[in-house]
Amino acid sequence: MDPVLAARAVRERGLVGNADQGGQRQVTVVSLESWSDAAAELGRTDLDPRLRRANLLIRGIELEESREGVLLIGDVRLLIRGETRPCRAMDEACPGLQSALAKDWRGGVYGQVLADGEIRVGAPVSWEDS
Repeated sequence: MDPVLAARAVRERGLVGNADQGGQRQVTVVSLESWSDAAAELGRTDLDPRLRRANLLIRGIELEESREGVLLIGDVRLLIRGETRPCRAMDEACPGLQSALAKDWRGGVYGQVLADGEIRVGAPVSWEDS
């Protein structure tokens, strides 16, 4: 995964340049706190979050049990469709990582873009009031 300062989101498509376009799994999101908890469980404070291969890394937002919630990231509205379950590739990156990420939705979430916009590093992140 290559870090960028900004990404363009397109309604019903996903992130410009991303392999996943359309469908329900347009964008994947992981929280820094969940990643840190998984890394700490493994005794590895040096694990790079890029190993998770999520599109977005956020902080300060709880993602567990957030299905059907709308996450606001800057101007972008993202409908959360479900939990992103970690695969075997996580254990190839670090033994035990798949299991550590499988707890409490630590592997993050996936969703659909509801509104076009730009996501920039440092953009505010919150849940839309229902």
